Amino acid sequence: MTHSISRRARALAAAGLGAGMLVPCVVAATPAAAAAPTVSCTSGKAGLAAKLQKDITAAMAGRKGTIAVGLRDRGTGTTCTLRESTAYDSASVVKVTVLGTLLWDAKKHNRYLTSREVTLTKAMITQSDNNATSSLWKQLGVTKVKGFLTAAGMTQTKPGANGYWGLTQITVRDEQRLLGLITAKNSVLSDNSRAYILKLMGQVVSSQRWGTPAGAPSSVSVHVKNGWLQRATHGWRVHSVGTFKGAGHDYMITVLTQDNSTMSYGVTTIQNIARAIHKDLVPTTTARYTPTTTPRESFVAVPPGT
Repeated sequence: MTHSISRRARALAAAGLGAGMLVPCVVAATPAAAAAPTVSCTSGKAGLAAKLQKDITAAMAGRKGTIAVGLRDRGTGTTCTLRESTAYDSASVVKVTVLGTLLWDAKKHNRYLTSREVTLTKAMITQSDNNATSSLWKQLGVTKVKGFLTAAGMTQTKPGANGYWGLTQITVRDEQRLLGLITAKNSVLSDNSRAYILKLMGQVVSSQRWGTPAGAPSSVSVHVKNGWLQRATHGWRVHSVGTFKGAGHDYMITVLTQDNSTMSYGVTTIQNIARAIHKDLVPTTTARYTPTTTPRESFVAVPPGT
């Protein structure tokens, strides 16, 4: 996706950078979403697909914005999709792809991560550090990122141009594909690499553990990465990807949203959907996860041309 703007526009437009945004705040159009498609679910467990379809739809009722959803549970052979091929600006969700690229490339060269890379990757995932991400993105280069995407079968993902990793175009289909690689043995990522990614996604700071973990039962492990970004078109993009394992289940959830009036509005939409999914997949009377802090709508301006 090419983003070209005039010098005057670059001077006037502040670039938005939250813990998920290294992007110019431009007025270039993003792909339009299809009008109100229906959540589609299938399951090997009797009655579960219909229940999920009903409850996810109810969770989205009255919510403004454009929402895309992906669910896959290996334990029950369940999948749900909504707008799975609609493209969104990635914001910080792409940081999992950056980490995957680094580990895939290291495996190809039969080497361990350096101490510098360990420090950068930990900051990038657990704190959503943008400077760390920019360093790794520059080190890898778009060619290696594209190589990883090809190896991973993430054919719908398009890396952001000119260093703007937060403008990488992602889809539910590809994010679910990536989560699938992280959570099961495959030839793209080594077992040690997968364990490292899950370890960092399980250590995300409390203020960023919102989104797909909302409503997860205490009997499952939680791994999450979120992204949020405000631009001149389509308002706030707010995304969350997560993997969950335990109680006989092994599932992954992706929710991508845009056209949100505020960041918090998008977070609420995602968490409504997540709670419905967790409740239907893992009925329980035990405690469920509730995010304890309110996400902050902070961002840092990036000078034009950086």
